[in-house]
Amino acid sequence: MGKAILYDVYDIASNAGWVNVGIDHDTSEFAAHSILLWWQEMGQQRFARATRLMITADGGGSNGSRSRLWKMALQGLADELRMNLTVCHFPPGTSKWNKIEHRLFSFITQNWRGKPLRSLQSIVSLIGATTTKGGLIVKAHLDTNQYDTGIKVSDTDIARLRISPHKFHGEWNYTIKPKH
Repeated sequence: MGKAILYDVYDIASNAGWVNVGIDHDTSEFAAHSILLWWQEMGQQRFARATRLMITADGGGSNGSRSRLWKMALQGLADELRMNLTVCHFPPGTSKWNKIEHRLFSFITQNWRGKPLRSLQSIVSLIGATTTKGGLIVKAHLDTNQYDTGIKVSDTDIARLRISPHKFHGEWNYTIKPKH
């Protein structure tokens, strides 16, 4: 079995999760593509009239607040979805406050506890079979795309973004608007 890279989306209001199981690299493009897949599979049905999307994210990693590539990938996502994306990052050292840890991933790990993870498909199946008495549902997807690493984002690229920092900690909180 190859490596499995997980990117999770959790909709607090509907108690529903989406897990994209990648096989390549945990990159900003993988993270943004995971959100796109969630939107196509679950989000647009539930929020058919939405004109904006709120994303909470950890402060580091592929979707980190200082990642220039994450912001570029989000611009592409905003353009594709044709909606504003408001991003609020958890401050450094507070990622455990993220509801995704307590309301989604803790139940996924309980569900696959003691079961052999022998294949990527078994991981996807076990994640997708996760439910709780409280009504949690989870869908999972195997993402076989390849994601390049080492992509450089220039100052010129950043200047082209339609990004607006918020007044409160604009380095962690911002909105990206579509270009069209």
